[in-house]
Amino acid sequence: MATIDRQATTLALAHALSAAERGLAVIPLSRTKLPALRSPHRDAPSAQPAAPPCHGECGRFGHGVYDASTDPARIRELFAAAPWSTGYGIACGLPPHHLIGVDLDVKTGTDASVALRELALRHLFTIPATVVVLTPSGGRHLWLTGPPDVVVPNSAGRLAPGIDIRGAGGYLVGPGSRTDQGVYAAAPGTAHLPPAPCPPALLRLLLPPPRAPHQPVPPSSGRHGQGLVQFVLAAHQGQRNTRLFWAACRAYENGMGPALVAPLVDAAVSTGLTEREARATVASAARLTGYRA
Repeated sequence: MATIDRQATTLALAHALSAAERGLAVIPLSRTKLPALRSPHRDAPSAQPAAPPCHGECGRFGHGVYDASTDPARIRELFAAAPWSTGYGIACGLPPHHLIGVDLDVKTGTDASVALRELALRHLFTIPATVVVLTPSGGRHLWLTGPPDVVVPNSAGRLAPGIDIRGAGGYLVGPGSRTDQGVYAAAPGTAHLPPAPCPPALLRLLLPPPRAPHQPVPPSSGRHGQGLVQFVLAAHQGQRNTRLFWAACRAYENGMGPALVAPLVDAAVSTGLTEREARATVASAARLTGYRA
């Protein structure tokens, strides 16, 4: 049974209510950073496996981010139902902020901050002044806002190693939360900033690539490699460099980078990039994914 730390729960509730005043929907979290309330359907028989999952329509608590609320009375009810809570999660993708979280990790062998700076340089964007939350492990969470009509998905390491994205259906651990690893805290000078709008160039990188139409592709190493080359060939003006960078990252992540350099560069040149631009983009992808020749 979970140990109850009433002081930590009281502080977490206070921080959660403060966040709700800023329009951020919250849920209680346990020390493991997971939602504190378990699903009420966890022991239900799977007699109807095709039935859609319940997102709170049953009226009970325990549906993760679908429980998130800005209503003080409901938030107090959530925490009362989970007196072992020591933190709170902030749901992403919900109005009015449509929050996007950029999680910069500090895992061994990666430097997510450097990777983000390199992405910013290559795609010509800057991260505006915004809320920054320091994690107990030494990482950082950057809070950004997205357009109301754009759904940003969650992803892990897709942009670069160590960069995870919290979007629709995800949540961020709120500042003031206490976990088994330590306390999350707002970086000095950022606690009262509003979440800044996500730069359009970064937003484009966060969205899943459009499905490429079928067309002839040059030979490459296997079907997956052919698909990546095809993806580059389908690029239109304004997305050629972005598509090439994305495809090259996937190629190196799947161990096909060296074999696909020439086909990817040839494909990019055929869309209008110069060979020098294409090779520089592929080389940047190799660095970001940690490839060593």
